[in-house]
Amino acid sequence: MPIEPFEGSADIQRLIDQIRGKPVDRVPHLEALIEDQHITKILGRFAGNSLAYGGDPAKGVEESTGRPMKGRDLLEFNQKIGQDLMMVECFWTPFKKKTNDGKLISITDRSIKTKADWEKVIKPTATDIEDRMQYVREYKEAVKGTKMGVTLAGACFFQTLYEFTVGLTDFMTMIYDQRDLVEEMFDVSAEYFHDLYIQGLEAGIDVVFVADDYAWKQGTFVRPKVFKEIWLPRMAKIIEPAVNRGIPVIFHSDGKIDATIDWLLDIGVEAITPMDPYSIDYRDYKKRYGNRLCLFGNIDVEFPLVHGTPDDVDKDVKAHSDVLKPGGRWVAGSSHSTGNMVPHENFCAMINAFHKYGKY
Repeated sequence: MPIEPFEGSADIQRLIDQIRGKPVDRVPHLEALIEDQHITKILGRFAGNSLAYGGDPAKGVEESTGRPMKGRDLLEFNQKIGQDLMMVECFWTPFKKKTNDGKLISITDRSIKTKADWEKVIKPTATDIEDRMQYVREYKEAVKGTKMGVTLAGACFFQTLYEFTVGLTDFMTMIYDQRDLVEEMFDVSAEYFHDLYIQGLEAGIDVVFVADDYAWKQGTFVRPKVFKEIWLPRMAKIIEPAVNRGIPVIFHSDGKIDATIDWLLDIGVEAITPMDPYSIDYRDYKKRYGNRLCLFGNIDVEFPLVHGTPDDVDKDVKAHSDVLKPGGRWVAGSSHSTGNMVPHENFCAMINAFHKYGKY
């Protein structure tokens, strides 16, 4: 199944206007990660995945080559499917340490458990910022003469610690037993991402995309009162440069995030993704938040995307469109990302359905 012809070329202004409830020609769509087999089939050549030339940075720095997909390749791919935004990945705080032989490596072994361990950690520097900014400039150069947008997608400072730096169980305990240490770690991350996004904005990124998975299907990992105290001020600092410039902010977390929606609105977030279908009823969110917040995603990766048929995909997209399209503030997309386990015909069916049912 091919991507069928569609109306309206890729245009970042469409995405921005939809986020803000302004009239658009069709519903924009966005996938943070589309894996390599889909891209190879669309382009007719290997070009990596939409976040990396090789590996999967969503699984950690050790899972990626370090560089994003090449700018011209991602531009061509996005134009072929009608997607309006190119992402330079910067998910993880680049905490590092030296090995016994003096080699500098990223911390992915969950070995930081105490203040003494933390004091040995090599904190982010201007070199780490430049490592990401070189690709922002590459992407901005690639999109010249088009209406394609560019963003930095990152700021997983809470997730960095529980996934890679400390470990999930120890980190949740640390929040209560060593709260001062946790807040110091958060401050270092917030400073790094704040400075990175300032440079990104100065280089011309069009929106800010921040992510930090802090919830599961029953609620936040940490009691909301405590989590708000330790997390929200740092995320507010990270996105403040965008908010002050009037640049839209998109926020990603999986899970049931009901307790945090008003916080996000208060600090200037204008859109949420991916509306995890195991935690969020899109009909309910449309009623409660559709006039204040742009809603992204919710097409379930498991069914219909992995285990359904193209017809199942088409029907599910139509059902979402019937509810979410009226009044704007809906960006179509999956409930997480489009991996290689999604049959390619189902990926194409999803994109085709976005274009078919998304026209205003």
